[in-house]
Formats: sequence, C-alpha cells, structure tokens
Amino acid sequence: MKAPHLTLLDAMNDANLFGSWFCNPSSWTAWRAFIAALFGLPMTDEQLTIYRQCTERTRPLSVASAEAWLICGRRAGKSFVLALIAVFLACFHDFRRYLTRGERATIMVIATDRRQARVIVRYIRGLITGTPMLASLIERETADGLDLNNAVTIEIGTASHRTTRGYTIAAALCDELAYWPAEDSATPDYEILDAVRPGMGTIPNAMLLCASSPYARRGALFDAYRRYYGRDDAPVLIWKAATRTMNPTFRQSIIDAAIERDPAAAAAEYGAEFRTDVDSYIARDVVEAAIDPGIYERPPIAGVQYSAFVDPSGGACDAMTCAVAHRENRVLTLDAIRERRPPFSPECVVAEFDALLKRYHVGTIEGDRYGGEWPREAFSRHGITYRVATRTRSDLYRDLLPELNSRNVALLDSPRLVAQLCGLERRTSRGGRDIIDHAPGSHDDIANAVAGALVMAIRRERFPVQMETGLPIFG
Repeated sequence: MKAPHLTLLDAMNDANLFGSWFCNPSSWTAWRAFIAALFGLPMTDEQLTIYRQCTERTRPLSVASAEAWLICGRRAGKSFVLALIAVFLACFHDFRRYLTRGERATIMVIATDRRQARVIVRYIRGLITGTPMLASLIERETADGLDLNNAVTIEIGTASHRTTRGYTIAAALCDELAYWPAEDSATPDYEILDAVRPGMGTIPNAMLLCASSPYARRGALFDAYRRYYGRDDAPVLIWKAATRTMNPTFRQSIIDAAIERDPAAAAAEYGAEFRTDVDSYIARDVVEAAIDPGIYERPPIAGVQYSAFVDPSGGACDAMTCAVAHRENRVLTLDAIRERRPPFSPECVVAEFDALLKRYHVGTIEGDRYGGEWPREAFSRHGITYRVATRTRSDLYRDLLPELNSRNVALLDSPRLVAQLCGLERRTSRGGRDIIDHAPGSHDDIANAVAGALVMAIRRERFPVQMETGLPIFG
C-alpha cells in the first residue's frame, strides 16, 4: 500500500484512486494549486499565479507545511479538501514508526459541533469506501469515525480544550473555527489549538489544517492572518480566497443577492474578507477585573433592596436564566445567578427561580417579551410580578458598559458569565445603529440576565420602588 513517490496531485489524477471525484478538472484548478503549495510540490505557471494571488507570497514553498490556514468563502469546497488531505495522510503515510506498541495515530476532525464535523467524516468515509484499493484498510467503522489497520484512527473531536488532550495526533482538521462555540471560555479557538498542538509533537510530519470563512477581526483565525499572510519567510501557510476563486461553479446570482441584502456580511461570507463592522463589546481584562474570585453567590443582606431579571425560555433550545443584583455605595453587585439548560420544564424552572427570588425578598422582576403572556402568568402564580423590560438587550449592555469600564461592578466567579460577556460583539446595522449581541452560534442567556439585573439596580437607586407594587417612589 505504501507508495513513497505518490503525491496527492497524482492520486487526484489516478482513476484507481480519487480520479472519479475530479471529472471536471477546470473547477478544481485553484484547489490543485493549494495542494501543491501545502505539500511543497512543483507548480505550473497557472498554479503559481493562483498561489501568489491567494497568499501574497512571491516565492513558492519547497517543503510541505506543518500548518496551514484556509480563509475561504462559503461553499468554496473547504470541507471536502480537508477530507481529501486527511485520507491521503491516513492511507499513504506510515506513522507506525513514531508509535509505541498499542498507540494509534489520530486524525482528528474538529468543528463547531459534532454534527458539522460529521460532514467531513462522511467525505472521508466516502473517499475510502469508494476506492477499492483503500477500502481494505478499514478495520472498524463507528458513527464518528474509522479505525484503519495501519494504526491510524480518523475520528471526530469535540470542540473543547479538555477532550482534545491525550491523543497522538497525525493531523488535526479544524473546520469553521471562527464560529466555534464559546460556552465556558472567551477564547475557545486558542485553547483548543493549544490543547491539540502537544499531541502532534512526537510525529515529525504531523499537520495542522484550519479552515473557515472569516468573521470578526479577532480570534485565532484573524491572528494567524495578521501574523503570517503575505510573508515569504512565514512558517505557516495562509491561503485566502473568495468562494468563486476556489469554486467557479458556485452561482454568482446567489452572491449578488447576498451583496444587495447585506454588503458587509456578503463580503465575509463569499469574499473571504474579515468584517470591519463588527467589534468586541468589552475587553477581557475589564471583565476579569470585576470578578470576585471564589465568590459564587452572596447571601441576602437585611435592609438591602434587590433587583432581578429573567431571560425566559421554552425549555427546548435556549437556557432560562435569572440574576439578582443590588447597588450599594455606587458599586453594582451581582448576588446570584441561575441557569437551566435545555431540555427542562419551564414551570419547574419558574418554581425554582421563585424560591431564589423570595430569598432576596424580590416581588417584581423584569424580562423580555418571550412567549407572550406565558412568563407573566407563570410567575404570577407564585406571587411574582413579571414586567416586560422596556430596554432591549442592546440597551442593557450599552448601559452596563460604562459601569464596567469605571470598575463600579462586582461580579460573581462564573466562567460562563465571563465567556458570554467577552463573546458579545458590537455590530453596526445597515441603518447605522449599533447593535450589541452574541456572536453567531454563541449564547448570551446568562449575560443578558446579569446585565438586566445590574441595570435595574442602577434605576432602583435613582428611582426607589415600592416592593409591593413595583411602582417608582418620587419624592
């Protein structure tokens, strides 16, 4: 099976290997140039022109890259090419000389979630099982990957820095990492990559491949682009290309319609341009400075008036959250957080939140308009008045920001709260209005409830309310 002189470009041209997947050679011209660059193969004049266009380097590479980043538009073919490279490495490279007895070399596929990672694994399975010469290598198949009889395992890895540790990694395929979820960390991409890289340290020709359509000008993808793009001496290959550069079969009419709807979004989605209309809401060090380490909840204090905000949910998709806060001596203090992740019974969660609210003697809460009358009716059965917030979540975040920047906020020690606050972003709408919200694929259920409770505490200090009615006391 070992073919030391066979290149991936050879395999793509071979009818007995991958040739049947490339019946229209002209549509794969740019990808052939990328593969030649990645593996340090000789290039044709046409491939060299594409290479210079997509890397802004002047000189081609003479050796294979250990690390490459693909910044390409949607539907450019990134996932399939990652799968193709994975199969070539798994089937035509002998990693056994670097392994101890019982050890396996893992080719790990990491995406925003396991379902998206299965797209690449399906391509991998199709490439191997559809090639009789390679199908005999399969030792065992699972829903999440393949074991080959040459001590290589191809499997899905969870997008978590905890579960990607401990592997011997021959290749890591990181798909759409600009959109990886930030549940427990404000920097999941960096942390996962930092967990993966040590696993590649004992295999000399291990390869890290990161592919994504771009988003905001932050995170590991933008950092790699900023540090290495266009540098002939860079140890990392950065390949940046629009959708139709890599996949000329994609319909221009779809791109034109997207540009008409939202030019900034379309430039990122199809033009592979980082968005300039998206910025971070707050610096991480500001949030961390507001945390009281080791304080996870504060007991009620007699005589203190507390505010509470609820972010309701139906129990199927989003979490339902509640936060309690107060203000004393100009310091906004977060006292308690509750989060219930789906699936759950909304009525049971309301009862649980009611017990928390009664601990702090809160009789009136605020929340958004979710579910029409349902939140109001559900809380009223427990004697709690639910008022619909007049401020949007953007308004709440905007009102809280100067307090955080002024170091007037004391938060609880909650990694999920830190991650959600740091993951918020400020976007400019087409009408020129600033919108503060979570990034695509992320959540802000805890952050929304916390911001709501803290902003309510500001208002409560300015306009004290009657606990029984929730109405302002003026003079």
